[in-house]
Amino acid sequence: MPTSDLTLASRPPKLDERPLAKRIGLIILATDHTTEVDFQRMVANEQIGVYATRIPYANPVTPENLRAMQPSLTAGAALILPDEPLDVVMYSCTSASVVIGDAAVMAAVKAAQPTAAVVTPTAAAVSGLKTFGAQRISVLTPYTIETSQPMADYFLGLGFDIARFTCLGLTDDREMARISPEDIVAFAREATAPDSDALFISCTAVRAAGVAARIEAAIGKPVVTSNLATAWACLRLCGDEAKRPDLGRLMTLAYPGEE
Repeated sequence: MPTSDLTLASRPPKLDERPLAKRIGLIILATDHTTEVDFQRMVANEQIGVYATRIPYANPVTPENLRAMQPSLTAGAALILPDEPLDVVMYSCTSASVVIGDAAVMAAVKAAQPTAAVVTPTAAAVSGLKTFGAQRISVLTPYTIETSQPMADYFLGLGFDIARFTCLGLTDDREMARISPEDIVAFAREATAPDSDALFISCTAVRAAGVAARIEAAIGKPVVTSNLATAWACLRLCGDEAKRPDLGRLMTLAYPGEE
């Protein structure tokens, strides 16, 4: 049998402190089709790495099933590059962030990643809407009315006025991910009240971030989507201030800081 001589290099290799300067961890649902794709398109670059972990989730999308993810958050955060600090951790579920609560999500993530900034879609969306100066908003969700009601209460509780709130009535987040971009634009036009300051499109499964700029051109108002808001927050928290109007108006603005 042929053999070859194996030799050990004369010295060990030099190691950089990190492969990339900044690290963003994503905690996403087991059923998520959209978040990783959006973050690779909008966030990952030569300076920023995006690293994901998945946690258990079972459809249908109901407040009870969403709340059931809370015990998995700390363990999920701990699985992202164990023993190496992350700069930001984002929990990618808008409706669950409402029913669990932004503060509870942040506390669960901090238990595993104490030095990381924590981003939720809801808190990032609020930051985006406030940065636009929006007070009276329109909202589009893919959820049922039952699942959407806590979100309406969330925005009202933070002092927003809701001019129009439209629900698409879906119960499976995998179907939410299959809403065509053309239909997202069409529903966004219908969901926008003329007297609203901005439109928020909820759900990290919905591919709305990819058509946010198109929607803004169609309705003449700022658009904030779940994934656009979290991408914006994560980039700015990592020191990336690049303006990217092709992604929507939000990506031309500075981030006000952690909520």
